[in-house]
Amino acid sequence: MKTTGRKYLALTLLLLLVATLLLPGCGRRPAPELVIVTVAQGADAVSLDPHKTNELPSARIMKQLYDTLLFQDEEMAIQPGLATAWRQMDELTWEFTLRRGVKFHNGEQFTANDVKFTFERLISPETKSPAAFILEPLAGVEVVDDHTVRITTLQPFAPILSHLAHSATSILNEKAVAGAGEAFGVKPVGTGPFTFSAWTPGATVELAANKAYWGGAPKIDKVVFRNIPDSATRAVELETGAVDIAYDIAAQDVERLAGNAKLQLVRKPTLATNYIGFNMKKAPFDRTEVRQAINYAINVEEIIDYILLNIGTRAVGPIPPNVFGAHPALDGYEYNPARAKELLAAAGLPDGFKTTIWTNDNPERVRIAEVVQAQLKKIGIEVTVEVVEWGAYLERTAAGEHEMFILGWFSVTGDADYGLYPMFHSSQSGSAGNRTFFSNSRVDELLDLGRTIINEQERLAAYLEAQEIITREAPWLFLHVREEVVGMGAGISGFVFHPAGHHMLRAVEKK
Repeated sequence: MKTTGRKYLALTLLLLLVATLLLPGCGRRPAPELVIVTVAQGADAVSLDPHKTNELPSARIMKQLYDTLLFQDEEMAIQPGLATAWRQMDELTWEFTLRRGVKFHNGEQFTANDVKFTFERLISPETKSPAAFILEPLAGVEVVDDHTVRITTLQPFAPILSHLAHSATSILNEKAVAGAGEAFGVKPVGTGPFTFSAWTPGATVELAANKAYWGGAPKIDKVVFRNIPDSATRAVELETGAVDIAYDIAAQDVERLAGNAKLQLVRKPTLATNYIGFNMKKAPFDRTEVRQAINYAINVEEIIDYILLNIGTRAVGPIPPNVFGAHPALDGYEYNPARAKELLAAAGLPDGFKTTIWTNDNPERVRIAEVVQAQLKKIGIEVTVEVVEWGAYLERTAAGEHEMFILGWFSVTGDADYGLYPMFHSSQSGSAGNRTFFSNSRVDELLDLGRTIINEQERLAAYLEAQEIITREAPWLFLHVREEVVGMGAGISGFVFHPAGHHMLRAVEKK
């Protein structure tokens, strides 16, 4: 009886063990943890529809979701994207051979019809895209076959290849756009290395690796973009490991973070100029003397020294020196309060005036606004600083509600056309970029010439003259050419800095 009982017990335990091992998940190796990289930036996206916005926080995310026909590498050289080859057939026509075997995130095959749909949607008046100027001279898109497309322009268009690398020309799928309707901006579908997962407005945008990406799957499983407007908080989150990559590290945090062995910093020049714009539709900013007076009244070098801690250089004109067509001999405006007072008197305002300066909720910009406020008070101009939420800031400045405002502009394509046309051509007033509502017939003529003349030296001559006029007319208070500092945890590798600020994350790895 004893022996039989022991055998029975042993058999029962054996059967229980076998049953346990056969249960789902039991006896198997645990699934590997997802590799997640969290990226902090200073503002939330406005939209993830490439045709509905044209600002950096959105573009940084869209660059992970979409592909363009061409792309510009970190040296700004044109590289194949969804187009593998291209040729100019005549001065108005370009033919592109498209990459085969590419699928959108919704499973649809990429074909020439998607290129035609995308470009026609971008320039359609119904779309009301602030980036329509990117392909403004487009005359037509011809589908030759599924993998060949021809683009015809109304006149020669010198910067066309660099424009086809811009995020606004990201290729869309018609079925996905039609299915989402007005919600496409929060339900984006592209062909890029990451797919859209979720968006918590004001907080996070989550992306998942596209394992079937034509260019090779990302090295990580997930990217989370966090909206952290306060630069000091971004730095602390980086230090504590709550974020893996932090864009736009503020000057006051750089020295401290540089001494942290658990972190790494990348600091490089960008294609951006930061400025304070004047609404030239509103008095007294409709007077050249007033705009020039403010340029003379502000000690920009002091701002660079004490607020930016020499991260960046003084802007003497509207575009950075590393952009094709930048004027090498502009002097800009020196600090000369006495000259500023003379100009105010010449404008009939010897006692100054009252005005407002808007900034978004960027602490560095707020501090710059406060320094400008203090320095303008010395020449009799009383300034009220108003902080406006980013999305509303863009809408209201596009509508012309402001008087003075702080912004920056990336010459994303590395070409003077992009640096000047959307900012100073009279046809681009408002959301396209020209928030000063600057209008000068000669500048319009020169910028049109710069777009349509193929000869590089003639283009350059047009841009040099345009910059001389723009600097003299002073629609901006020219502040600084921006450097960007990106902070990363020591375990991050494969990050490639892009001077346009559109840092691609496909090659990033995390240990």
